[in-house]
Amino acid sequence: MTPDTPDDAGVEETPEEAEEYRRALRKENRKKGLLIVNTGTGKGKTTSAFGLAMRARGRGMRVIVIQFIKPGTANFGEIRAARDLGIEVQGMGDGWTWRSKDLDESAALARAGWARAQEAISGGEHDLVVLDEFTYPLHYGWLDTVEVVTWLTEHKPSMLHLAITGRYAPDALIEAADLVTEMRLVKHPFKEQGIRAQPGIEF
Repeated sequence: MTPDTPDDAGVEETPEEAEEYRRALRKENRKKGLLIVNTGTGKGKTTSAFGLAMRARGRGMRVIVIQFIKPGTANFGEIRAARDLGIEVQGMGDGWTWRSKDLDESAALARAGWARAQEAISGGEHDLVVLDEFTYPLHYGWLDTVEVVTWLTEHKPSMLHLAITGRYAPDALIEAADLVTEMRLVKHPFKEQGIRAQPGIEF
């Protein structure tokens, strides 16, 4: 597999048609900042986004990760590794909603996180912005999805890459995205074997 011949592009065509398509794309050399969404009930949405962040950083890109559920005190393995690589990580939440003592405060933190995200997206200081677990404020109605998508359409720089993770991605966000991946749960060691989250694997 090479960068311009992905094996998961979903294109069903003859080898000759595929090669002609690739030649045309190489000639056009089109580029744009992508809106990427990782959603679904399966594990791996944040993991994938952090992998993307590390790949981008490896290419010298300026990266920030803003987390909408995890608090600023979170110190999980991916956060430690990202910071070691020079990736800024900001936690803007107060923990998972089912543990929240004040959902109004959780909503207020989400709105503050979105204000910070708007600065990061429009400020011109980053090449990749990751909004981790951003679908939850949309799903719970703490932020208006249409307003968010409209703002992104009007203000996201054309070459800025933006990755959004979380379950329950709303239809309007999926429609606006360039790349959407749905993680589907098939098996989980907690459910099938009673194995709890382990350092280095889940956190």
